[in-house]
Amino acid sequence: MYMVYPYWFRSQFVPIWATTTPAALELMRNSVQGERNDELFYDQLIQLAPNPEQAEVITSIRNDERGHNQMFRQMYRELTGYEVTGVSNEAPEQVTSYTAGLQKAFQGELSAVEKYRKIWFGLPYGVYKDTLYGIILDEQKHAAKYNNLLLLNSAAYR
Repeated sequence: MYMVYPYWFRSQFVPIWATTTPAALELMRNSVQGERNDELFYDQLIQLAPNPEQAEVITSIRNDERGHNQMFRQMYRELTGYEVTGVSNEAPEQVTSYTAGLQKAFQGELSAVEKYRKIWFGLPYGVYKDTLYGIILDEQKHAAKYNNLLLLNSAAYR
């Protein structure tokens, strides 16, 4: 028969991506500040799309991202009492080709999942964690859509 050790005998398990609440809030603030560059990048991709169907897919992703930023801003305000201020000083990246832009967008969505997972571990339980989980699922959905667009535009299918 197996014995289950009481909690006071266990070591504290800490996931490798565990984050403190202040670190999570700083990551959230940084995520919001780059929103304008992301929007400009997606607008360039929309203009380069080879057909209206692909442009609509990217437009829907861009619109989701706008909603995510509003939710991040509201969560940050409610958790800290401060507004997210300032915008990124970086110049918006120019899209050199449609497929290169799709690849960059795909990698960006995957990077967002990694960053948002760190934020998730630093948030208090409840509506904030639940909201961020929904955003993470959206980012994974966006990555899948970009992956599909990359497949549609790959040389193998021309």
